Formats: sequence, C-alpha cells, structure tokens
Amino acid sequence: MGRKRTSPANVLFGWLRRQSLKVKTFIGAAVGLFALVALKFTVKNHNHFFVASEAVHLSGILVLIYKLTTQKTCSGLSMKSQELTAMFLAVRLFCSTIMEGDIHTFLDFTTLVSTIWVIYMIRFKLNSTYIKELDNFPLYYVVVPSAILAVVVHPFTHHFRIGRILWALGAYMEAVSVLPQLHMMQNAKMVEPFTAHYVFALGVSRFFSCAHWILQIYETGGSYLYLVGSGYFWFLAAFLSEMVQTFILTDFCYYYIKSFMQGQLIMKMPV
Repeated sequence: MGRKRTSPANVLFGWLRRQSLKVKTFIGAAVGLFALVALKFTVKNHNHFFVASEAVHLSGILVLIYKLTTQKTCSGLSMKSQELTAMFLAVRLFCSTIMEGDIHTFLDFTTLVSTIWVIYMIRFKLNSTYIKELDNFPLYYVVVPSAILAVVVHPFTHHFRIGRILWALGAYMEAVSVLPQLHMMQNAKMVEPFTAHYVFALGVSRFFSCAHWILQIYETGGSYLYLVGSGYFWFLAAFLSEMVQTFILTDFCYYYIKSFMQGQLIMKMPV
C-alpha cells in the first residue's frame, strides 16, 4: 500500500492554521497589498474596477439561479439578504439612471432583475425548503441606521438633494447587505457549495470596489480625505463603507479558499 499523498495546498493551509493571529493578519495584508500593486500597474482606468465589481456580483447571482433551477432548493439562502440586496440595487439603479446612464446602469438593472427572480423563487416556488428560523437577522438593524447616516452624510453634487441622499443610502445598505446571509450561515454552522460560491463572489466584488478607493486615495495623495477638515465627510464615509464590507467578507473568503483547496464540498463555518 502506498503512502497517502499530501497536496502542497494542504501543507500550506496546515502551516497557516498553526500560525498566530498576528502572523495570519500580516500574511493577509501582504497578499492584499501585492494584489493592489498588481492592479495598479495592469489597470489604467480605475472605472473598470467598479465594472468588474458589478460583473462579479452579477455572476454570483447567476450561481444562485443555477442552484435554484437545477437543485430545486433554496436551503442555506437568506431571503433577507436578497431583499436587502434588491433594495440597494433599486436605489442605485434609480440614481444611476438619472445621474449616469451607462454600463453601470445596465449591470445594476440586470443584477436587480436576477435578484428579484431569486426572491420570487425563495418566497413562492421553493418556500418549503427555505429555513426561515435560521434567517432571523432583523433588517431594521441595518436599514434604519443607513437611512439616518444617508440624510446626514451624502455627496455634494449638482443633482437634487433627494437623489444624493438616495445614492448614499444605496452605498451604506450595500456595505451591510451580506450580514443576514453570514448570520444565517453562522446559525447553520455549515455552508452548501453554491451558497459558498455566491458569498465568495461577493467578497471578490468588494475587493475590486475597495481597490478603486484605495488606489484613488493613493494617487491623489489623500486629498479626498483632507476634505473632512472642511466638513465634507462623504468620501470618508464611502471609503469606510467599502472597507467595512470587505473586512466582513475577508474571514469567509479565507475559509472558502481553505475548504476549496482541501476538496471539501460542504464548508464548515468557524465557531
């Protein structure tokens, strides 16, 4: 009988698992910094980061649609997270239509229609497989604070004030839209493959969006942040919103990659 082989990926993740939190944080920061530097020298138009972010988000929704149509189950999916996603997409689509009307508008429209279809399937067609008792995150915990913050901190542009407030509202709700899904997965203690693929796609999406802000601040010498001294907090608030969602998803993405490399079909959530 031959000796069981250990793949390089298992060796790497085994070594990483034994490291202290400080070492893991340093390695994660180094990998993120390397990725940012690579993007800076390969992508000249930073607007492409937002396009990539929205496209990856759409691909994650398409993964859910594939799961719902082929497996006929919505087990593991948070309808509240999808409803929150539909809310911020609807707000952003409205603002994008009257303010921009470009590729972002098209991607937002396509993603919104796909998300509404997912909600319809969960609520009506596959409701018997929906685990409602695990999807118990109160939406007002995030919607109400986001609305209050949007009224107080929003961009100053030539558009109507209500449009500027709605734009900020969409940004703030997007930053926390994944919380109900993560809360449900934590309750279930494990994540099914297609749900894991979807959440990982959200993590990649947020990385592209966050990369835009970081590189923008770097290349302008932090001039956006200096506006805080003049009482203009929008750029700081928008940047922090991106960072919040990125950090929320970072831990999940680590365990997703670890499970994928180890060939695990069902991903266990850390306690």
